[in-house]
Amino acid sequence: MSSATLQPQSPPQDELPAHNPWSVALALVLAVAGVFGLDALLFRNPIYTHYLEPESSTGLFEMILRREQKAQKELGDNLVVTLGNSRFAYSRKILDELPEKTAYVFRDAGVAGSNARVWYYMLRDLDPTAQRYRAVVIGVDDYDDEDRQFNPDDDIRELHYVIARLRLADTLEFARSFHSVRFQWAALRGGLLKGTIYQSDVEGFLSHPRKRIDYVHLCDRDWANWTYEYQETEQSMAGLTIDWATLRATLPSGADDNQRATVSSFLTHTPDPQTGRLAAYRREWLGKIVDRYRGSRTKVIFLMLPRGPVPRPAGLVVKKTSSIRDLAARPGVLLTGEHAFDALERPELFHDGMHLNRAGIARFSVMLSREIERVLGGPQSSARR
Repeated sequence: MSSATLQPQSPPQDELPAHNPWSVALALVLAVAGVFGLDALLFRNPIYTHYLEPESSTGLFEMILRREQKAQKELGDNLVVTLGNSRFAYSRKILDELPEKTAYVFRDAGVAGSNARVWYYMLRDLDPTAQRYRAVVIGVDDYDDEDRQFNPDDDIRELHYVIARLRLADTLEFARSFHSVRFQWAALRGGLLKGTIYQSDVEGFLSHPRKRIDYVHLCDRDWANWTYEYQETEQSMAGLTIDWATLRATLPSGADDNQRATVSSFLTHTPDPQTGRLAAYRREWLGKIVDRYRGSRTKVIFLMLPRGPVPRPAGLVVKKTSSIRDLAARPGVLLTGEHAFDALERPELFHDGMHLNRAGIARFSVMLSREIERVLGGPQSSARR
C-alpha cells in the first residue's frame, strides 16, 4: 500500500460542519464577561485602590478621601469642609493657633487641578448621608461664567482623579458629561474597564512592589501631618504690572517659567468666545452637589477666591450668565461676599500669577474663617436654619 493511501481525506466543502451563530454569540458574550470579570476582580476592590501610587492624581484623591474620613471619626459636630483646586489654599494650622478659637473646624478636601465633577464624587463618598458637615464651602474663580479656550467639560484628567470612585451605574452619565465624542468614549471605556486607566500604575507597581507598599504605608502614617505642617513659598510677584489695553505684563526681575506661564494663562490671556459651556458644566455638577444637600442641615456656600496679584478688569469679557448666583437662589445655598478678599489681590501676596504665597495664605486663612462665620452664623444659629 502506498503512503498516499494513508493520508486522511478532506471532506467535500458542502459537508463541512456549519458554525452555529448562537454558539459564536455565546462565545463572544463569555469572552467579554471574562474580561470584565477579571477587570472587576483586580480593580474594583479596596485593596488595589489603597496601594495606588500616592503621587498620581488617583492616588492623591484617595489619600485625601481617607484622611478626611478618618478626621470625621475624630472630630466633633461643627465641621466645615472646603472643596476646590490649588487656588483655594489655606492653613488649618494657622486657624488652630489663633488666640480666639474659631466657631467651626475647617477641613480641606480639595484636590489640586480639580473641578466640580471631581468635587461631586469626593463629597458623595466622603459624606454619603449628606449630614456630616455644617457647611460645604466651594471655592470658585468667579461667580459669573466666563468660557475659556479650554473648558472643564472636556478635562479628561478628571477621569483619572475619580476612577476609583466610579460605579457601573455612574458610567454613562459620567461619559456623557464630556463635550467631545473622543473623550466620551475614553470615559465610557475607562468606567467599564478600569484596568485601561490603571495600566501605568500597574506597571509601576510590578516594577517595584516593595517600594510602592512601603511608600503607601509611610503616607498612611505621616501624610496628614505633612499637609498640616506644609508652608507655601515666600516667593512673591512684587513688581508685577499689567497694561490691560494691550494685555502686556511687566514681570518682576528674575521671574521664573511658572510665574510667566501663570500670568499669561490666568491673567493676560485673550478673551475667548462665550459659548455657555462653562455655565452648563457648573449647572450640572455644582447643581448635583446642591441637590445632594437639599433638605439637610448642611449649607452649601460658594466662595469667590482672590482674583490674582493684579485682577483682570471686569469689562474685558461680557459674561452672559451667572450659574452660581442662580444656584444661590435655592434653599440652603449661600454666597460669601463678592469682594470679601479684595484686600489680598496684591502682587506681594502671590507667588505666581494665580496662587497665594505664604504671607497671602496666612491672611486668607483668618479672613476665610471670619467670612464663613459671618455667612453661616454661629454653630447654634446655623443648626436652626
